[in-house]
Amino acid sequence: MLMTNYLNRSDMLTCVLCADAPCAKACQHFNPADALRSVWFDNADVAALRLPENNVCMNCSGDCEKACIKAGQVPIKKLMSKLIETVRPQAEIAIPQNEDRLKTEICGIPIENPFLLSSSVVASTYDMCARAFEAGWAGACFKTICSFDIHEASPRFSAITGDNGTIIGFKNIEQLSDHSVAENMHIFRELKKNYPNKFILASIMGADEAEWETLAKLCEENGADAIELNFSCPNMQEDGLGSDIGQIPELVEKYTAAAKRSTTIPVLAKLTPNVQSMSTAAEAALRGGADGLAAINTIKSIIGVNPYTFVSAPAVKGKSAVGGYSGNAVKPIALRFISELGQNPTLKGMHISGMGGVETWRDALEFILLGAGSIQVTTAVMQYGYRIIEDLKSGLNYYLTQMNIKSVNDIVGAGLDSLSDSTDVLERDSILFPMFDKEQCIGCGRCVISCNDGGHQAIKFDQRIPKLDGSKCVGCHLCMLVCLAHAIVPGKKRITKS
Repeated sequence: MLMTNYLNRSDMLTCVLCADAPCAKACQHFNPADALRSVWFDNADVAALRLPENNVCMNCSGDCEKACIKAGQVPIKKLMSKLIETVRPQAEIAIPQNEDRLKTEICGIPIENPFLLSSSVVASTYDMCARAFEAGWAGACFKTICSFDIHEASPRFSAITGDNGTIIGFKNIEQLSDHSVAENMHIFRELKKNYPNKFILASIMGADEAEWETLAKLCEENGADAIELNFSCPNMQEDGLGSDIGQIPELVEKYTAAAKRSTTIPVLAKLTPNVQSMSTAAEAALRGGADGLAAINTIKSIIGVNPYTFVSAPAVKGKSAVGGYSGNAVKPIALRFISELGQNPTLKGMHISGMGGVETWRDALEFILLGAGSIQVTTAVMQYGYRIIEDLKSGLNYYLTQMNIKSVNDIVGAGLDSLSDSTDVLERDSILFPMFDKEQCIGCGRCVISCNDGGHQAIKFDQRIPKLDGSKCVGCHLCMLVCLAHAIVPGKKRITKS
């Protein structure tokens, strides 16, 4: 069993993942806040294995629950007991003794694990990068350096949230670093001096060939390990910058070549998703001399139109603008572009640094399987903090060990062979029926409603028990997706159409 599913976010939606959590201070035996965070980030096995073998929660007075800022709403004792009594016995292996499996490289430069901060506010000062490095991040792509006069709007963020208030999709209208080039070069020198083994990826943007060339050279001279060319920011005030470049292959090639002329360190082109296909720009970057690619940046978006003011969010004195969309909601789009780059034979051998909606180690694994050799993260850090690196690393390391995979490098692109950009390859002559788990079913009837009104009227409701009509079922599995109790699974029987 790979990473048990006995506990997940739905079991602890009321927990808010506090800073300096009161439950941690109240517990005399272990840190329940760390365990709750690990469950939230799909890392229940590791959380369970870190807890005491004996269920100390059984006879505990529950001081953790009393101290909780939502006292009485988060069943901490029950969740910890479930980890100890149910999840722990199902864990197949012990926690790995080291993280050697996570070691990898970017264009030949070794890094301790695949995880970097992406170019944004989360990597915009010395202190922020230093704290991230101390937490365990392998490196950072520093917020894009430029010589433009940057003036940000306020407010500049908005979001689409789920039922429990967590961010699903995130919009920003933020631009580039508002520090001077000289200030940023000082930060690079200090970071490299104090964290020589951390990877500094310098994101840059110029207005012309001379600026791209100059900035790349300066970054190398001041300690950057590699350069990332920002051809993808959707929020620039002036035309002809950011994503405007990324949509014109000739400019991608020209500015990549300019940056390569002045530097000896690797250069990655960060490409825009605001195109139908990314390969054209990627191949242009390769012709310009790029050593690698980074994708995706944020997607142009509009969210949250106010029904009273008619202004979309974020509203700045009665006005708004198209901005960049990120967060877990964009992951399917990001994976589509990563797979496109990974399957392109012309780009074979180029490093791909993937990003776009990564929150958990499983998210990161999906990017790796589709061709990404390193992973960059921003929006999840903005929501949950640098601390998520602990579960990104331990979750991925546990998976690799459990699967007896010697190195994360061994599975880069492993999912590409089964993927096609055409549905013509799919087998269409059989039906895989759903199967109902009567013990798990809570009798809500959501599957019945969805099948009746959005499917094929193949489920009947008899005394609050769903029953399948095999003569009508087409195996679409809509019922599985809407089941809140996770009581519907793929059936074992497959029938062939006549």
